[in-house]
Amino acid sequence: MIPQLRPGIEQLKRRGGPAPFSKGKAKKNPKRAGCKPGQGTFRNRKAPEQSPAVEPAEVPVNGCCSDCGRANGEAVTETVPVTDIPRERHPEVRSYAIGIRRCSGCGKSARGAHPDVAPDRRGAAAHRLGPCVKALAHVMHYAYGVPVRKAPAIMEDLTGIRLTQGAITRHAMALTAGELGARYAALRDRIRKEPVTHTDDTGWRVAGKQAFLMAFVNRALAVYQIRGRHGNEEVRELISGDYKGILVCDRGRSNDAEELAGLRQQKCLAHLPRNASGIGNKKTGRASGFSRNLKALPRDALALLAMKPQIDAADYAAKATALQGQLTRHPRNRSLRDDGNQRLLNGVGTQHDQGRIPQFFFHDGVEAANNRAERDLRPAVIARKVSHCSRNRRGAAPSKRLPALSKHCAELPPFQSEPRSSRSLRPSLSLLPDRLYRLAASATLLPAAR
Repeated sequence: MIPQLRPGIEQLKRRGGPAPFSKGKAKKNPKRAGCKPGQGTFRNRKAPEQSPAVEPAEVPVNGCCSDCGRANGEAVTETVPVTDIPRERHPEVRSYAIGIRRCSGCGKSARGAHPDVAPDRRGAAAHRLGPCVKALAHVMHYAYGVPVRKAPAIMEDLTGIRLTQGAITRHAMALTAGELGARYAALRDRIRKEPVTHTDDTGWRVAGKQAFLMAFVNRALAVYQIRGRHGNEEVRELISGDYKGILVCDRGRSNDAEELAGLRQQKCLAHLPRNASGIGNKKTGRASGFSRNLKALPRDALALLAMKPQIDAADYAAKATALQGQLTRHPRNRSLRDDGNQRLLNGVGTQHDQGRIPQFFFHDGVEAANNRAERDLRPAVIARKVSHCSRNRRGAAPSKRLPALSKHCAELPPFQSEPRSSRSLRPSLSLLPDRLYRLAASATLLPAAR
């Protein structure tokens, strides 16, 4: 039985990476999803009812005082608002009376034009869903990780509007291939000029095959791309060797290629304590001292960076200089008796000799850890567990473009007079209405003023 189970165990180990949801070998000629041509129920959609106006409810007061029984004075109205979800879901419906005239000579008809009405909306296809409904579905799926199978049910429960998961997917692909695709290309060009960029990657699958979702983010914007492999060629698509800023990343091989040798980098200090703990836990006696000190120094550096706004600039500079001296002395080039400590010293010392560890001490805006990129990849990791990544290459395009555009919507001009503020660009429920309008406006789906 052991020889029979051993190949299955090895296969499970190979699948147990960042994207373990593998179907095995893909079919050569898979069937196309959806209804076949000529099948299904076809009928005209009934026009919805107009939205009713909401008026304040009047609450009268008694004419006599409840304590002494005397008559009260003249009543003064006080408005007490209560914010809640409507008990009866009545979506906002706007109707447009499109004028149509026919030429008396040639018989050609002319239709009136309006920014909210597409030219092909006529006849049975006259009623369509508005841009805010579509934007809500996209933000739920691509920004918050709600599975596309559950998004229609949630939309119907919250708004009373019915739509299908196929409509969400098809509109996302059409949206990212048009105006939003051009805006996404502009974000890719902009990330190349940023002074600081964080990058990280995670496993993905396209059509059941191994791929990688790569993130390039900072405090202002985020750009994602999905590629079949993660090498220095994929990194150099956005961050080339002549990049003028500082790249915050981990100690991956793709970032240490010769083509990126002249690039200024800040290696993640949060990875060093974990690497040192992995080796130090296996050592005893004097052999454990090297990994123990290497684990303590990055933690002290992170603690000092967190205290920078609270202490004096001169005091911070003195402590940073002293700590930098310790970071320089400990990973110096030397020979160690333990092979594990020697491998750790060679890896850390090489990065330090290239100036890729103490960049954060004296460069404003440079973070010591790469947590920003890891936090931006977390929604994609959650979505990967529930949606099994992308079914094909066309479906992979919205997965990398819409999350980037939804985060970038915070920089677009709001439609409200007082925009809400946020401590970060991560998706927030309090910013959801603003993000919907801004995302729709970024694709010129809404008029300039609302």
